Amino acid sequence: MSVPTDVAAILRRNRLLEELDAAQMAELLTLGCICRFASQQTIFDKGDPGDCLYAVLKGQIAIRTSSTDGKTMLLNILNSGDILGEIGLLDGRERTASAAALGPTELYRIDRADFIPFLERHPRLCTRMMIVLCERLRWVSENIEDAVFHDVPSRLARKLLYLADAYGQSGPSGLRITQPLSQEALASMLGVTREMVNKSLSALRKSGIVTYAKGFIVINNLPLLKDMAGEADRLS
Repeated sequence: MSVPTDVAAILRRNRLLEELDAAQMAELLTLGCICRFASQQTIFDKGDPGDCLYAVLKGQIAIRTSSTDGKTMLLNILNSGDILGEIGLLDGRERTASAAALGPTELYRIDRADFIPFLERHPRLCTRMMIVLCERLRWVSENIEDAVFHDVPSRLARKLLYLADAYGQSGPSGLRITQPLSQEALASMLGVTREMVNKSLSALRKSGIVTYAKGFIVINNLPLLKDMAGEADRLS
């Protein structure tokens, strides 16, 4: 199918693809197709074959993992310009997590059989892929450290700073996280109970550090939140 010209602009938002020249981007756009998913529709499950790469054109994607006893953890929320499925794409093995659309979503899909030869034809893109995967590994390591070395209030503070990096919008009352987040979603991100998140959020609100209403969080006192997270230099 034909590909809209604005797809290239969206793909360039991603660190992996932003440095492709016009000819390389045009070549890449001949390899894929647009796929549409309804709200809450599964894109792939953990354990599925890693047979393609997706780029988010419109909508949001929830990346989740689960244990054998049914416990689920929300790992990330992806937006327009983000990519998913790159780990399984590279090694050809099963998916390491599940992905589902949070609303009506459009993705750009490139099959592994087409993308691997594209990488081989463009060695600089291989280097970019290594950089992106190293960033992902650092992110995973930070999450592991959070779970092992930090208590729930500190982990929540660090997660709020991460979300502020991604979705923060300055306003008269502070830094507003524009991504709506229920307490259940925050608990799933941290791998703890909703009650523990509720208790930690209540403490932050009483201290005047955040305001939480209708699923949106506003950081009212950024220095205190950074102190709680142990990241004094972040977002300075």
